[in-house]
Amino acid sequence: MKKLTKEIIVDRLNELITEPKSELDFANNYELLIAVMLSAQCTDKRVNIITKQLFDRYPTCYDLASADAQEVESIIKSCNYFRNKAKNIIAACDKIVNDFGGEVPSSHEALISLPGVGNKTANVVQAVGFGMQAFAVDTHILRVSNRLGIVKTANPDICEKRLKEFYKDCDYGRIHHLMLLFGRYYCTARNPKCDNCVLKNECQYIGD
Repeated sequence: MKKLTKEIIVDRLNELITEPKSELDFANNYELLIAVMLSAQCTDKRVNIITKQLFDRYPTCYDLASADAQEVESIIKSCNYFRNKAKNIIAACDKIVNDFGGEVPSSHEALISLPGVGNKTANVVQAVGFGMQAFAVDTHILRVSNRLGIVKTANPDICEKRLKEFYKDCDYGRIHHLMLLFGRYYCTARNPKCDNCVLKNECQYIGD
């Protein structure tokens, strides 16, 4: 087995995934934030169907901040945990309007102060929306990181810290999407495409 380096991973995944970017549909940071909040335990494809109607009805955070919860629930009901998500996205928008002048904040501290926004969502908004050096770890990235042997942990926060060290001086946003899409379509939880994997000669999972 060859030694795994960040250069090998980045080069191979760049060849495999030529446009590493979010598969969520959004036009601004308000839409990005809400889409990411809705995406927990829900596919991007489903979220994109939901947000098309949601953003037509509530085009700004001011509109969503004053929305009726039951009406929002009726729009997002095909999304898992829709009642809790409806409550959180309304409350988050209300806080954005009242505390941040109607603009989605860029700092991690401010983002996680919003109802329903945790570390991963804040990192996504920072990296994708603001182009900052933030590394969001989802279930795909956690799985890929463990299989490649970069980490040996089930804790996404520990994984995030290690990935930042491993990919030092790299574009975290790009690496995030490379690993996420690799995990979503190739290094899947069930029946991963190991035989044709671009990293099969370096991957520790292959040898298990």
